[in-house]
Amino acid sequence: MDALPREAHSYVMELRQERRAVDRPLVSVVDDDESVRESLPDLLGELGFAARTFSSAEEFLASDCLDQARCLILDIAMPGMSGPDLQRELKLRGQEIPIIFITASTDKSTRPRLLEQGAVECLFKPFSDTALLKAINTAFHRK
Repeated sequence: MDALPREAHSYVMELRQERRAVDRPLVSVVDDDESVRESLPDLLGELGFAARTFSSAEEFLASDCLDQARCLILDIAMPGMSGPDLQRELKLRGQEIPIIFITASTDKSTRPRLLEQGAVECLFKPFSDTALLKAINTAFHRK
């Protein structure tokens, strides 16, 4: 590739990245917190997953990811449709996407309730990379 002009080299590298993203399972992230939407895709990429982010449940529902997402990382409290509201909407639509809830809440009663309603996991922010990877692996094996 050293013989390629700089523009061609960049283009080839972009194509390789896109190809790798296509081969990796898609994890969609829905969170109104911009810092989460910026940091999680990098982490997910390092863990071997493709990622798409959405700032609201409504934005996710309007996307083409409903049939592509193998896992959904979903904030609980968001303006408009909440995470649990989106979970109910997906069930109504027959979309069975495994859900990992994330929350900044410290209410310990939240986790058991969400797990009872079908969530794979509920992680309290800040959570470790290991905890997230374990939850994603559980989600992929549940489906």
